[in-house]
Amino acid sequence: MAKEAMKLVANNKKAYHDFFIEEKCEAGIVLHGTEVKSLRLGKCSIKEAFIRIENAEAWVYGMNISPYEKGNIFNKDPLRVRKLLLHKDEIHKLAGKMAEKGFTLVPLQVYFKNGKVKVEIGLARGKKLYDKRQDIAKKDARRETERQFKVKNLY
Repeated sequence: MAKEAMKLVANNKKAYHDFFIEEKCEAGIVLHGTEVKSLRLGKCSIKEAFIRIENAEAWVYGMNISPYEKGNIFNKDPLRVRKLLLHKDEIHKLAGKMAEKGFTLVPLQVYFKNGKVKVEIGLARGKKLYDKRQDIAKKDARRETERQFKVKNLY
């Protein structure tokens, strides 16, 4: 089997900083033509985006897909609510987990997989301020050890 072609469009680093990601799954997304063209150019932001489940359907809010330059009247609202394509049992499972205290759904990545736009969504639990401080301290320590290692290897 050939390896699947995957082209990353947008990554949500803020989600990893603000949340513990418990579980990940992949979903399709309903888009219009000019939105897909804009995504191919990499014009997408999911920093402020979140996902809600309403009437047994998953919807992504706050996902910004910039208008396509040559799209004129066919362009849609950049911040419109978009439907996610998931199986019913996946939606019910995620809704059950979200009913627990402190869980939410956030988009982690937007990418093309075999020509189709996919969104990786994560079931996330919010971090407290001290958790964020611990992560920053770990990251700084790792960066410092890499810097030390790099200096030793130069001489």
